[in-house]
Parts: sequence; structure tokens; C-alpha cells
Amino acid sequence: MPGLVPGIHVFLLVAKTWTAGTSPAMTCKHLVMFDSFLTPLAPVIEALLRVMVGVALVPHGLRVTFGFFRGTGLPASNLKMLVAQLDRDGYRPGPLWAPLISLTELIAGPLLALGLFTRAAAVPIVIFLAVSCWERWHKGGWFWNTQGLEYTLMWTLAAAYFLAKGGGVYSLDYLLW
Repeated sequence: MPGLVPGIHVFLLVAKTWTAGTSPAMTCKHLVMFDSFLTPLAPVIEALLRVMVGVALVPHGLRVTFGFFRGTGLPASNLKMLVAQLDRDGYRPGPLWAPLISLTELIAGPLLALGLFTRAAAVPIVIFLAVSCWERWHKGGWFWNTQGLEYTLMWTLAAAYFLAKGGGVYSLDYLLW
């Protein structure tokens, strides 16, 4: 099977050995070889995921706080409009939640991205996204293309991972403490 991507090669090897009645232990030897190639990449991928989760919040905060990226998402383009939107949607008191949402997206997001105070930054993010999951489920069901839970749940679980595990080896937390 020359010329195949290593992951496909391993998958085909596993399928071939199991269907041929070969011992799974023989297949595990090949998987360990593949694992030794990928394991060193895990901290880098973990850091990239942490950066993406944190940075992805920032444009949303810029939109609802300062009016950037008009025409996307909520019609709110400042905190006063966000307060009205939240009150209208039943998230009362809007004057409390609007600044907290803004701070979560504009402060906690970048802190998570940097891996600075990672667990503390992840708390409001996970809470915010969990509430978003509840709303998405009730508004659109499961599928993301009906404004459902699917997409928001993925982000919530990614943020919850960093709440549970911390910033990892490529974070400012690791560097400073």
C-alpha cells in the first residue's frame, strides 16, 4: 500500500489483519509505531485548540460591544442594544448579563488563548457556552444548520477540556507557574 497517508495505511492494516484472523497484538505493534509519530504533536495540537477556542470569542465580543462585523449574528451592535436583546429574549436582567457576556468574550477569551489563568478564564466561557447550548437546543434542535446545539456543544466541550486540564505545556500558565 505504498503512497497512502500513514493513518489510512494503519486503518487498512488493522482491517486486513482482523478480517484475516491475525492476532490483534500484531496489529497493536503497528499502531504503536504510528502513535510514536503523533504523540509529540499532542501538546502543539492542544495549544492550537486552546488558542482557537479563546480567539473565536473575540469577534463576537467586538460585534456586540463595539459594532464591528455588522450584519453577522445578533443585530446588537453595542451594549445598550445587547441589553434590549437579552431582555427581549428572556435573559433578565439584561443590564447584568450584557457586560458579563462582553467581558467573557473580550477578556476571558484572550486569556484562554494565551493560556494565562486558563482555568479561571474557562469558567465564564463554559457557563456562557452552556447557556448557549440550552438556547440552541430549544431553538433549533440538534443540527447546526437549523441553529441547533451541535456546533455550540463542540465549543463548550473544547472549553470544558481546558477548565478541567489547564493550559498545557505551551501556555503562559506553564511558563510562569
